[in-house]
Amino acid sequence: MARFHPLKVTDVRRETRDAVVVTLAPRDEDKTLFDFTQGQYLTFRRDFDGEELRRSYSICAGRDEGFLQVGIKRVEGGAFSTWANENLAPGDEIEAMPPMGKFFTPLDPDSEKQYLGFAGGSGITPVLSIVKTVLAREPKSRFTLVYSNRQINTIMFREELEDLKNLHLGRFSVIHILEQEGQEIDLFTGRVDAEKMKGLFTHWLDATAVDTAYICGPEPMMLAIAASLRDHGLRDDQIKFELFASGQPGRAKAKAVSKTAIAPGTGVEATVTLDGATRSFAMPRTGQTILDAAIEAKMDAPYSCKAGVCSTCRCKVVEGEAEMAVNHALEDYEVRAGYVLSCQATPLTDRIVVTYDE
Repeated sequence: MARFHPLKVTDVRRETRDAVVVTLAPRDEDKTLFDFTQGQYLTFRRDFDGEELRRSYSICAGRDEGFLQVGIKRVEGGAFSTWANENLAPGDEIEAMPPMGKFFTPLDPDSEKQYLGFAGGSGITPVLSIVKTVLAREPKSRFTLVYSNRQINTIMFREELEDLKNLHLGRFSVIHILEQEGQEIDLFTGRVDAEKMKGLFTHWLDATAVDTAYICGPEPMMLAIAASLRDHGLRDDQIKFELFASGQPGRAKAKAVSKTAIAPGTGVEATVTLDGATRSFAMPRTGQTILDAAIEAKMDAPYSCKAGVCSTCRCKVVEGEAEMAVNHALEDYEVRAGYVLSCQATPLTDRIVVTYDE
């Protein structure tokens, strides 16, 4: 099971008024732990006035750039992102888990594919990692990026995207959509919704040529884009998405329904395996997730967002049944295989056995 390791901050670059790009270096003995795949994220932790906060930020570096880098955009009222933007400096040390996440597809240097990416705001960070790695490792493939922002001065990595366009002429193109600023082409102004997607596919994008589409941004935008992609013939396995902010209940399509659930109010016998050690304890039927119960039992169970958005707290139910309130991170095949997000999972049976080690 992943544990936290110190990373040295080697550079902090102001990207926009409310976003920084942080370059990090692991200790020599931890370098292999922090090898990453394009599209993955790091989970950080820091103590704020006696309270531990954990936050996940996507890696924006390409796999072949030789360094570890994340983009952190300030969130209104966000203690961690505000601290990172205002106080984090070269020489500081910050703790992080090794890279996690499955927002990627395998690459093949002999492939000749067409990729389509959609990013909203800071959702560009994992997509940028994917773009740079695809262009470097699949020299015959092409990538089209649709990038939505409020206005031009909020565009993260604007210069870097332009440099990539110039370096990979004919292979990489960017369509900037600005919500609050007019552009020469009316279609490129406004929100990315169903109508906007229809216009893009009519005039600019060829859905029949797309092999894989990546989406990262706010949930309403992602849902509209995914629906449009399906309407234009893409299969679910061709659409990869990562949610960075949750505004609605999740998409637990394969929702667990128990035939043997007992009446609420009685205790549940829980058994949790973590790092090869197994512990049993009683937990309430309602009002507490498996993750919170494990933490209460003094187990160092992994987590980050506690909102069903990342997959840091993923575990497998090996006996009994559990139900997730929210699921933005697990695919349907994972749910069918018994995996749950422990931060969102509550037992449905009088005995529940889970493992974090599979």
